[in-house]
Amino acid sequence: MLGTEDLWLFISAGIALNLVPGQDFVFVASRSASQGFGAGSVAALGIGAGTLGHIFAAAFGISALLAASENAYLLIKVLGGLYLLYMGLSMLFKRTVPANSVFVSLSTSSNKTIFYQGFLTNALNPKVALFFIAFVPQFIAADSSNVSLSFLFLGFLFSFNGLIWCLIVAWFSANISAKLKHQAHLKRWSNLLAGGLFSYFGINLLMSSNH
Repeated sequence: MLGTEDLWLFISAGIALNLVPGQDFVFVASRSASQGFGAGSVAALGIGAGTLGHIFAAAFGISALLAASENAYLLIKVLGGLYLLYMGLSMLFKRTVPANSVFVSLSTSSNKTIFYQGFLTNALNPKVALFFIAFVPQFIAADSSNVSLSFLFLGFLFSFNGLIWCLIVAWFSANISAKLKHQAHLKRWSNLLAGGLFSYFGINLLMSSNH
């Protein structure tokens, strides 16, 4: 289909990869826990937009330049790492909220802000760009008449599956949060956990090798 091969294997591998918890998972879960399913859904859409940015960049060769240029890769890596670290520290040092409110793992924000945060969380990770360069071409047929179109098709498919998973995470997190909304100590531990994970992701990205 559209110059691809082993599509079933691509879908299966994509689903398995989406199930592995990472910074996107933590962001969606945190937003859903703090502001409900709607905010979590917006976070998921922001992450999906970031993923689409990587897909278009990889399909038209921009990500190849990132892979070839250590300076460009280092710049994006530092920006992404610092952004994640900033988010993590903001959560860790956030003041405790009233006991009658829901989980607060991130400061309450507008949907527009949540969307941009989700977008930046994904878009400023150069390893995502390299992932698409390494993973997707394996499922493009050698005789494909339009490699870019085949790449975009597979990329959209991967992104769609990822969006569905993020929405499931958002729904689950929002429902769990609603049931535990009066547990003040759990709110604090949730805040510390999310902040610690984001700080870890940021430091890990900053300390990682360039390629």
